[in-house]
Amino acid sequence: MTLAKALRHLVEALMAMCMTGMVLAVFGNVLLRYFWGTGWVVSEELSRLLFVWLVCLSATLAFGEGKHLGLDLLTARMTGTKAAVLRWLTRGLIALALWYLIRGSWEQVLVGMDSLSPVMNYPLALGAAGTLVMGLCMAVLLLLQSWQDLRGDGSGDHAGEPGRVES
Repeated sequence: MTLAKALRHLVEALMAMCMTGMVLAVFGNVLLRYFWGTGWVVSEELSRLLFVWLVCLSATLAFGEGKHLGLDLLTARMTGTKAAVLRWLTRGLIALALWYLIRGSWEQVLVGMDSLSPVMNYPLALGAAGTLVMGLCMAVLLLLQSWQDLRGDGSGDHAGEPGRVES
C-alpha cells in the first residue's frame, strides 16, 4: 500500500469516527429528551466540533482527489501553452487563498488557546485547528501536484487539476 492510499484510508477512518460521534451524540440526545425529558448537555458542542472536523477532513480529501467544484468551461477547450498558463495562474490563486486561510486559522488557534467552550471546557483552538490542518494539507497537496506537473508525471483525465495528486 502506498503512502497516499494509507493517508486516504486514515482520513476516511477519521471522517467515519466524526460521523459516528455526531450520530451518537445527536440521536442519543433525542432519545433522552423524548423518553426521559432530559439530555446530554455536551451533545450540541460535541456534534458541532465533530462537524467542523468532518467538513475540514472531507474538503481536504476532495481537494487531493481533484473533486472540488471547478469551473473549467474555458480551460477544458484549451490546450498547450494557454492551458498551462491558466493552470499555473489557478494554482497561484489557490496558493494565495490557502495562505490567507492558514494565516487566519493560525491566529484563531492562538486566540482560542485561552478561550474555553462553555460546556465541555475544551480550548476553542481545537475547532480552529480543523481549518488550519485543512489549509496546511491542501498546501502540501498543491505543492505535490505542481511538482508532478513540472516533472511530467501527471497522467489521465485529471492531470493538471489543482489539488489532484496521483497515487
